[in-house]
Amino acid sequence: MTAFLVEFLGSMSTWGVLLSIGAYGLGMFLQRRSGQQWLNPLLLGSILIIVLLSALRVPYPDFKSSAAPVSYLLLPATVSLAIPLYEQWELLKKNTAAILIGCLSGVIASLGSIAAMAWILRMERVHSATLLPKSVTTAIGMDVAQTLGGMAPLAAAAIILTGIAGNLIAEWLLNALKIKEPLAKGIAIGASSHAIGTAKALELGEVEGAMSGLAIAVAGVMTAVLAPIVAVLLP
Repeated sequence: MTAFLVEFLGSMSTWGVLLSIGAYGLGMFLQRRSGQQWLNPLLLGSILIIVLLSALRVPYPDFKSSAAPVSYLLLPATVSLAIPLYEQWELLKKNTAAILIGCLSGVIASLGSIAAMAWILRMERVHSATLLPKSVTTAIGMDVAQTLGGMAPLAAAAIILTGIAGNLIAEWLLNALKIKEPLAKGIAIGASSHAIGTAKALELGEVEGAMSGLAIAVAGVMTAVLAPIVAVLLP
């Protein structure tokens, strides 16, 4: 039976796309049906795909090539975040300095925490270098990790998990810290949990979503510049 399913999937060039969409759709259904925000569709969908590939013994490269069209949509989806940013252009011009300082603070906190963890836990350099760009978008983080001597695939996993964590706890944490300024909320979410967190920022409001989308780009550039400097300090 397993061999038949693997052969059947191999005859469909886009089965990875269908599986990805179906797994994510099931995750959304379970979240809405249960009303539990921690049941993140991306997390549930990823777990389902991992279980299915493992059970059917389907090689990951086969799934990756079949699901490639989904990956191609990542860049257009990220670029589309410029739309709410354009709508908040006046706010951006009035708060440029605060936005840059906020993004820089987020980047320093992210890189600094990994460096500190590397020293405290005596992590191998390849692992700490992999985790350094955990808070930026995958397109930037994987290249940064690989350049620093880390593992790009593992960096992608760390980035996704960071985004999911930000998506799940961002609203609760902001409320707990009594942060009410929409601009501050957006910058904090975007600088710490990139596009996945930005999905939550868009739910909070237009300003939050626009500023979070901006923070993705700004924090990404800052991380690409500062990560090699911090990497020198790694054990």
